[in-house]
Amino acid sequence: MTRKFTESRILIATHNAGKLEEMGQLFAPHGVSVVGAAEKDLPEPEETETTFVGNARIKAHAAAKATGLPALADDSGIEVEALNNAPGVYTADWAETENGRDFVRAMTKTRALLEEKNAPHPRRARFCATLVLAWPDGHDEVFAGKVNGTLVWPMRGKQGHGYDPMFQPDGYDVTFAEMDAEQKNRISHRADAFEKLIAGCFG
Repeated sequence: MTRKFTESRILIATHNAGKLEEMGQLFAPHGVSVVGAAEKDLPEPEETETTFVGNARIKAHAAAKATGLPALADDSGIEVEALNNAPGVYTADWAETENGRDFVRAMTKTRALLEEKNAPHPRRARFCATLVLAWPDGHDEVFAGKVNGTLVWPMRGKQGHGYDPMFQPDGYDVTFAEMDAEQKNRISHRADAFEKLIAGCFG
């Protein structure tokens, strides 16, 4: 039996402002206010797992324990079929530089690897997201979502974040980065996982 969410505030275990804003918009209709990890001055725990669910669990439980609030963490990434589903759980790592994350560099690297392999078109990929909602007593609920699509080059669009400028979801002729937030939030991997979370814990 899925545990129901009865509180009015939820901690989103992320330091990513774009992600926090996205979650705030998704939770607004349910009368739940969001607070970010940065606002609570929480350190970013080390993500030592090799799966999306493993890393999301680390972040959610650390945040719930530190604040006494129910905490929601997500771990997400892009899996490129021709690269044996890389970068996957290491998506953010591919963007790491000495000066922070640079996703243009990560996307350029991804394309270079595909060219090197002479990967056939269309170059299939999927965005995956796993949400873990953890309570301070140690209980958690897990919800996974995904969206399939193809990789395009050159990059297109200025909206969104991460790999959005090179990902074109199935059934659309625009990339995630060319969609407005409302449209993307309806079909994204996170929206898919979020829908399952709402049905499970708020339904």
